[in-house]
This record gives sequence, C-alpha cells and structure tokens, in this order.
Amino acid sequence: MRLEPLEGGGMNAPAVATLRADPLADDTIAAILDGFQGSQWEAIALVNGLLSQWQTNGGVRAWRAPQGTPEPVAGALQAYLAAGSSLPAWADAARIERAEELFFGMSMMSCSLLFCASLPECYVIPDLAGVLHVAGQLEAHCDYRVRATAAMIFPVMMKGGLTAQDGGGIAQILKVRLIHATIRHLILRGNPCAAVQEGCTAVAPLAAPCRNVYDTLYNNGWDIAANGLPCNQEELAYTLLTFHYIFLRGLRRLGLGLQPQDEESYLHAWNVVGHVLGIEEGLMSHTMEQAQADFTAIQARGRLSPYLPDPRPALGAALMKAMQDEIPLRILKPFPVLFTRYLCGDAARVDLGLDQRVNLLSRLLFAGGMGLTRAIDSALRLVLPGFSICRMITRIFGYQFTVKFLMNQTRPLKLPPNLLNQVNHTVRHWDNDPQAPGWMNALEARLAGRRRKGGAEGSQPC
Repeated sequence: MRLEPLEGGGMNAPAVATLRADPLADDTIAAILDGFQGSQWEAIALVNGLLSQWQTNGGVRAWRAPQGTPEPVAGALQAYLAAGSSLPAWADAARIERAEELFFGMSMMSCSLLFCASLPECYVIPDLAGVLHVAGQLEAHCDYRVRATAAMIFPVMMKGGLTAQDGGGIAQILKVRLIHATIRHLILRGNPCAAVQEGCTAVAPLAAPCRNVYDTLYNNGWDIAANGLPCNQEELAYTLLTFHYIFLRGLRRLGLGLQPQDEESYLHAWNVVGHVLGIEEGLMSHTMEQAQADFTAIQARGRLSPYLPDPRPALGAALMKAMQDEIPLRILKPFPVLFTRYLCGDAARVDLGLDQRVNLLSRLLFAGGMGLTRAIDSALRLVLPGFSICRMITRIFGYQFTVKFLMNQTRPLKLPPNLLNQVNHTVRHWDNDPQAPGWMNALEARLAGRRRKGGAEGSQPC
C-alpha cells in the first residue's frame, strides 16, 4: 500500500492504516450518541429511522431532519451529508458511465463473481472476518448479509447510480458508511479516534445478555493493539479491492478479461465509491498491476495476525451453503465450492476451509467442462468475438443467485421502493445476453429453467 510514514518514524503500513478509521462518520456517530438525551439504543433506533428517508442522490444533498428531531441528531446528520455527499473533484463521468455499461453487460455473471470471488476473498483477512462475525453472526444469517451487500452494489452500478440526481448510489453508500461507524463505536464503546489517542487499550468483553446485534457488538470486547480498529482504513481499502480488482481478475481467469482502458474505468468508478465511503485516496489502486500488488500485500499482512477463534471457515461454509441451496441438481451442488476454488486459488481455499473432499464425478464434470469450454471459446472467438460458452454457463449460475436468491419477491432487497423497482427493471433486462447469438440465449434460458420472453415460456418476473 502507498502509505505515508508515521510521524517521527519510518514506514509502518500496518500500524498506520489499521489505526485510522473514518473521522467524519465516527465523529457524526459520537456527536449523536453523546448529545442525545436518552439511551444510545434509542439514539441508534432514531437514526435508523431517519436513514430510511435517504433514497436518492439529490434527496440526501437537500435532506433536512424532520421537525421535532433532537438537535444533536439533526445537526450531526445534516453536517455529515453536507460534507460527504459530493463526488471527488477527480471523478470522471465518462469513465463512470463506461463502468456502468460494463456491469450491465456482465449482468448475471456479476452475481456469480460476487458470490464466488469477491465475497470469499473479503472473508480471507482474519480481522475483517472477525468484524463480520461479531457484527452479524454471518454464519447464521448469511442470506441477510449477502443481500445487504447487493443492496449497495446494485444502486451504485446502475445507470446514473453515482452521477444522476435520481440515482441511489450515494444515498446507499452514505448509509453503509454510518453503519460502519456505528459498528466501530459499539465495539470500542466510544469514538475510535479517542481510543487510539488513549493508547489502544483493549476493550474487555462484558458478561451481559445479547438480545440483538447491538448488544453483541457492545459486549464482545476488542483488542486494538492486536487487531487494529474495527473496519479500519486498510480493511476498507481491501474490501474495495474485492469489489473491483477481484471482479476483474475473475473475468480474466474465465478468459473474459476486459480491455485495459475498460478495466481502469471500472477501477475508477469503484474508487469514486470508495471516496464516498470514506476511504483515503492514497489507499486506492488505479491500475490492475497496482491493485494486484496492494491486494497481495494486505492479504500477506492480514494472515500474520490471526483472529481467534478463526471465524473464516464458518463464514466460507455459510456462503457455500447459501449458493448450494439454490442449485436443484445434486451433482451440481459442489460447483460453488469448485468455482470459488478456481477463482480464488489455493491459499483462499485453505483459509476458508474449502479444502473438503468433493465427489469425483462432480470434480471431473467441473474440470472437464471448464477446460473444454475455455478451449472452444479460445478457438471460436477468433472468428466470433462475442461467442463464449464459459460466459453462458457463468450466467446460468448467476441467474440462480440473482433471481432466486437476491430478487426473490418474498424477501426483496432492503431498498426504497422506487430504487427496488429500478433494480427489478434492470434485472428483467438481463434475461438475454446481447453478445450471444439467439440460439445460445435460447439454450441458456432452457438450462437455467427460465421462461423466455414473447413465447409459451414468457419471462419470469423478478
């Protein structure tokens, strides 16, 4: 990582990045909790209710707290939005628009890469996995946490998500930023900045009942000297890498890599997201080479500091089960594990406990299918640039995860109604792959169990 030296000393990347968090969001939460006349639980409930009003980019910039909102809460939130709702001066609208086009073009593939590459790699850093474990018992509520992640990604990457007044990306990011600050404040039982200034003393666990996630965070305890601040700058920068670099690396490993300028546009758009999320610009990667070096360095440092008991295998198992539950054929149920191994590599496989035995027939089917499709794709794309069996198969799995898991009508994504309607509209237009010939789209629809538009098998609603 490109980090400045500590004052009075040389370079010390882990100490610098892991002991910095997000002063704007942290001070906002501290001002609310310290100034509110009532319990911190009542203050958090009030803030959560107010956050539901943040629906569009234009809306958050013009937002004013409703009459009757306590001044410490109203003043802190309005100041937070005034300081944090603008895009950085270096944001390039044309590159952001290109990234949106690329995400839309990947469509169902995007969710396959989210489930089998981005999220698994996010769990690899022990301290970050520890925060995820404490913050939501992700093992027991995997579907909720994954869907919360999707509830930010979709608004960000839809057309105009970051740049249009009626887009919802900035509103969603600013909510997540405050959630991170609330998590830090509860785990440390105070402002993270103060905790560092007071010498990074350990926060002792409390033997008190845990009625909800807030109690769990507050009672857990935390060793700042060993684990850094929860959701610190290095962990936030690493998470950003999983959303852009790991996504692009996954495309490369599938033989579907983008042109260099398109990769850099995608990195740029997510760096803009990182800015709104409170990540320091000096921690952002602007090329794939830079991103690879940063990603590798953070993982290496993270593995040197184990978080015990290790939550990573349970997180990995929960994510795999969530995907397997959406796959109807028994022989294909090991494919999420095999696909994750393929995209993430041996080190992540061991970290996440995905080294369990898989039946021989499924392994042969996966390895043979992957090898054969890659070989056919390489040959035919010489004359048919848009042709890709690998792309079709990845879209089929993505369909299972997108429509049946993320967009299930019985448990819709937690988004404002107008934004949820936009997401539904977008996903409905992902049925056909514009880069594939008609016969491949027909085959994909049949293999995915999806009804086709305009015929006896009309399109399934989302």
